[in-house]
Amino acid sequence: MPSQSTTGLHCLLLLVTVCCQTSQDSNFDPFSPYGIDSALEEGGVQPEMQRQKRKMLFFDLPPPEYTVDIEVSLMDSSFLEPVKEYLKNLNLSTSISNVDVTISNVSVTTVCLPNPENKSCCSCESGYAWPSAVCSDLVTCPSISLAPDLPCSYVKEMPLSGPYCEPQTEDSCDVATPVVMNMSVRLDIEFQDDLGDSSSGLYKEYKADLEKVFHASYRCLPGFVSTTVTGFSPGSVFVNYEVKAGPASFNQISNSNKVVPQLLPEFYQINQSTFTTQITDQTNFTVSPADIFEGDTVKLICEINSTSDDVTWYHFDQIIPGSFRYMMERKISRKRSRSILKIINVTMKDSGSYRCTFTTSNQFLTLMYNATRTVTVSQLHVTPNVNNISVTCNSPEVQSNSPLLSCCTDRHLLSLTGDWKVNGPINIRGVSSFSGNCTEYRLNVSESLCPPEHSGTVTTYTCELRTGHGARSSQSIRVTYLRAAHVTISSSTNSLVSEGHAFNLTCESDVSKYDSISWKIQSGNSTKTVDCDKCIDSKPPATSVLTVMSATQDWNGTYICTFSQNYLESSANMTIEVISLPLKENILIDPIKASVPCKVQQALECCIGADTMEGYTVTFVVPQNEFQAEQKKKKNLFCYTYNYTETECKAKENLTAYCRFVNRIGQEVSSERISLHLIPEKEVSCSGSFGIGREGDTLIKPCLELNNTGSFTRGNKTYKCSKKAWKLEKDNCLSVAINNLLTSAEALSKSPEAKAKLPKYLEELKKQTSKEQSIINSSPANLGAIVTVLGIVSSIPAVAEESTIQNFLSTVDFIVADSTSEVWQDLNNEDVLKRSSLLHSVENFSLHLQPVNNTIPPVSVNTLQLQGGVVTENNTTDYNKNFCSTKNLTVSVLIDKSEIQSLSQYSTIVSVVYSNLEHILPRNGPEAVNGLVISTTVSHNKSQKFNVNMTFAKKNLSLKMPRCVFWNFTLNKEGGGWDTHGCTPTEVENHVICSCNHLTSFSILMSPDKSSQFIFEDYITYIGLAISILSLAACIVIESLVWKYVTNNTTSYMRHVCILNIASSLLIADVWFIVTASISDQNQPISRDLCFVATFCIHLFYLCVFFWMLSLGLILFYRLIFILHNTSKTAQKAVVFCLGYGCPFVIAVITIAITLPRNSYTRKDVCWLNWKDSKALLAFVIPALVIVAMNLFITAVVIIKILRPTIGDRSNRQEKNSLFQIGKSVAILTPLLGLTWGFGLATIIKNSHRAFHILFAVLNALQGFLILVFGALWDKRIQEALLKRNSISKWSSQQSKSTSLILVTPMLAMSYPFSRTFNNLCGKTGKYRVSSSEPSTSSENTSKSYSLLN
Repeated sequence: MPSQSTTGLHCLLLLVTVCCQTSQDSNFDPFSPYGIDSALEEGGVQPEMQRQKRKMLFFDLPPPEYTVDIEVSLMDSSFLEPVKEYLKNLNLSTSISNVDVTISNVSVTTVCLPNPENKSCCSCESGYAWPSAVCSDLVTCPSISLAPDLPCSYVKEMPLSGPYCEPQTEDSCDVATPVVMNMSVRLDIEFQDDLGDSSSGLYKEYKADLEKVFHASYRCLPGFVSTTVTGFSPGSVFVNYEVKAGPASFNQISNSNKVVPQLLPEFYQINQSTFTTQITDQTNFTVSPADIFEGDTVKLICEINSTSDDVTWYHFDQIIPGSFRYMMERKISRKRSRSILKIINVTMKDSGSYRCTFTTSNQFLTLMYNATRTVTVSQLHVTPNVNNISVTCNSPEVQSNSPLLSCCTDRHLLSLTGDWKVNGPINIRGVSSFSGNCTEYRLNVSESLCPPEHSGTVTTYTCELRTGHGARSSQSIRVTYLRAAHVTISSSTNSLVSEGHAFNLTCESDVSKYDSISWKIQSGNSTKTVDCDKCIDSKPPATSVLTVMSATQDWNGTYICTFSQNYLESSANMTIEVISLPLKENILIDPIKASVPCKVQQALECCIGADTMEGYTVTFVVPQNEFQAEQKKKKNLFCYTYNYTETECKAKENLTAYCRFVNRIGQEVSSERISLHLIPEKEVSCSGSFGIGREGDTLIKPCLELNNTGSFTRGNKTYKCSKKAWKLEKDNCLSVAINNLLTSAEALSKSPEAKAKLPKYLEELKKQTSKEQSIINSSPANLGAIVTVLGIVSSIPAVAEESTIQNFLSTVDFIVADSTSEVWQDLNNEDVLKRSSLLHSVENFSLHLQPVNNTIPPVSVNTLQLQGGVVTENNTTDYNKNFCSTKNLTVSVLIDKSEIQSLSQYSTIVSVVYSNLEHILPRNGPEAVNGLVISTTVSHNKSQKFNVNMTFAKKNLSLKMPRCVFWNFTLNKEGGGWDTHGCTPTEVENHVICSCNHLTSFSILMSPDKSSQFIFEDYITYIGLAISILSLAACIVIESLVWKYVTNNTTSYMRHVCILNIASSLLIADVWFIVTASISDQNQPISRDLCFVATFCIHLFYLCVFFWMLSLGLILFYRLIFILHNTSKTAQKAVVFCLGYGCPFVIAVITIAITLPRNSYTRKDVCWLNWKDSKALLAFVIPALVIVAMNLFITAVVIIKILRPTIGDRSNRQEKNSLFQIGKSVAILTPLLGLTWGFGLATIIKNSHRAFHILFAVLNALQGFLILVFGALWDKRIQEALLKRNSISKWSSQQSKSTSLILVTPMLAMSYPFSRTFNNLCGKTGKYRVSSSEPSTSSENTSKSYSLLN
């Protein structure tokens, strides 16, 4: 209400309640003044009052009541109480104008007193309180009194403008809901430990003093209730206390803090700048939205009923700085403060506790409003009704009831929205709808939108749900659209096929994509699943070809080809009837090989098992004619016989016959060939029902023993006609058990269920092989049959179960045991392929192992060990396997991870170690296997080069010169042999590291420690041969220069012809020898054809050297013995050239003609004549030794001639001269006539002294040099001819004729080497010189001829 202000300094407010009543025609002036002053005149009171009169209309309503605030100003405060007393007793019933006014009550509500700051301190009278609208504006008047019952006065600005105290209600300041303010202040005194003990006297004293002062200081806060000291803490002394009062403003608390130092004794040394107040329940903290998901934009709002411009936000007590993601906004009004924290695109990391702090401070107070809320950020989980679904487009059911896709959240959100996206080659769309917290999408499936080529493709339907605040989440549903395929099946033949014949079935589908193809054979009530390793699948188009290489009765039935795509299967079928026809290996022929007398009947017979009902047309073909056979049953066999008689005996010597079986569909099979050798009837030695033959003839008959299956036993028996009776020479019949194993293996390999039946068969194979061990140890045929069985089953894929691997390796272990060493030697002599077949079988078995759970179990038996691994995705480790044999020999294999990563996923690496193959695999000359043998195979290896490192422990430490070798299956006509290609050895103490760039079976070969000999003698050979080659070339040049000077008679001419041809032949032979030897020593490969040529040339020209030396010896012998006989030069030339070139050529040609067709002409390691297989070396050794023996005889004749007594006694001088001539002749004749070859005999002797070998090498290597010295340079006539030629002087014919014969030739030892090249069989010999004086005429005596030996 409006009030009239005065200039007085003291005032009181009167609350007047007035009741007014007036007539209807009266006029009410609410502003008519009325003064009251007469009753107070003597007191000097001059009140100024203004009354309001309100016009009131009289109706049938009760009279209105008005409350009037009247402000009374007093100049002297001493009149305050009298005025209050006066007003209490005042009777104010009066009439104003024509209005009846009744004053029902006059009360004093507010009393204001002046203060020094020209302001008033106003307080409310009892029963009255300040209204709630001004609570926060009330400022306590300063007071320094501790009296608890003094009224609270509040500062009011002058002049007074209200509002004033009102009757106390629930909204009054004094009755406001109290809040707890946590406050603290510091006392600048030393902290004592007793202040930490609430039961101590000091604690209680401090608490009492402080609470009394705090009560007096804060009691005037609006709605004050109490103050309580809660404790003390160190840091000087911090006083923690609580003030319980109504909501108070910053200024109210600050003004109350000012009073505390005034009332508290100075002893406490309170620091009035350290007052801190924390209010935790007066902040309105809201979070929007209520449900928060990743990606939402979140608003955190803090609001207080106070003014503060300093706001700090915290996340887990860490201050949140403003940024693009954290945006802050403040709004401040006169009485309220608001702060908004906006978090954009929240994540899970934004979850946690958030705190907002409003801070206001001055020198007396730091006021903080704190509020904390926990924010939880969740992921917007969208759950589809399915993750993957397959839909068959051309299914009527699907087209009539289309699939429904849906996505839902885990809670209901009012602002949730969503949509669908389609992505895929098949664009089938649908209709979307929204229901609650789910969005749905019903597909409109149409066959026209699903072409066959797109069957199996995936279309992705993505549903995305949005919260409306920024968060969104999506899920994809993969829909695989399938189409039922149209499948056709066809055969390469008609529906009929014979046993043993091949056929294939082709299955095609119009749907190009598929997951798998399966083949099944339904026969009667049984259904067999075909191992699809036999299937060839291709796409596109979708085609599967099942190829059957040899049909059996197991392949008879209805074939069902099924294409599977997801859950959808599409099939086609076709019936194949397998018609009986015996397999070639199941036809017994009798005889196998026989002699047949001319015009005598020979019974020919073919038998098959009697387990078939099929009728065959059987004929015998001999050789071009066909004859009908007669059928007979013998026990469990059907036998077909024909008695054949050969009438045209003269035109033929050998015949072949066979029987032909034709079944009802016209398909046929022929038996093995029967070999018939025609002989004259007169020459028959052995006869009878068993067979006919000549002495020494061979008869081969089948094994007629029947086994328990009703068929015959494989193998044969060889008989020889000796002393008019057939005697068993060789029994190659298989035992019944091993024969059954062989036939079962053949049937298994042709079975459609080979893989499934393999484990049981291997178990039986191991069992029977163990039982038949004694038979295997004595029969090469049975041993070879087991090797054949292993080769057959190794091609069948095997599941890598420990028992399966154990059974296979145990079978191998049985047949490589020490007890089989002798039978292996016999088997290798008969069939060299078997040893390679065994190794190949184990490798093939390892290659076809199929891992179980990506593992291959390690398996060990007595002499074999197997370990392996599987290449998995992201393989980061090396393949490293270590093996140790029962004899503590070790080997390890390492394949780097870089090599493994080049392999396709799920490839297998398998290593097998053998410790007992020495008696199976051949030695390589003096080199022996000196470690374990390890085989490593890798499946799906597309690269030909694959680096592998192996470390072998040496078995025999005395052996040296290690070579890393692998078993090359292609050598020796597929018989196999050790090869070093692609492998590099590194010797480290007792181990050899082999680094190879390919995979197969590896080991190390080492030889006896004779490397120093080899090196020294090889040096002698190469250096000596080089000198010899140069010397021979020089000798030929010298002979050509002096030829016309030294060939003026027949004897001299023939001698120089021999020397020239010896030098030429030896030069050519030495050149070939040194070339091939150097290639062999460096382990360089040389082609076999070139090796044949080199061997032939070396053989030929070394023989030429020997025969020319023989010619020279014969000429010497001729001149010594037949002194008076004279032969023409032409005749001598014809003889020596035929002898020098004709004989060697004939010997060399015959040698190569005999041995080359059998591939036994050369050795395997060097280019020289073979010794082990064909004894071709004898074609060189025998002629050489015969010539050496003859020349040795000629030398003896020369010596005897020298020692022949002359007429009269000899003087001492003559005796000495004779001895000198003998020594000189022996020295010359020994190399010239090849007598140094005699040292080769010493090298043949076992353990002969090394001196013989060195001497042998020196003499033979320097043979060319000796020819130059003794054959040319020591010849006086050649010396004089050279001098005359150089001085251009005439040739003196008065010199006596001298001849010098120098012969140098290499020699070959048969047991001990002079070089590695000839594999310890080649050597070089030394030198000799023969000089003889030839008479100028035939009449000259022999003593003169010997005097010319100079």
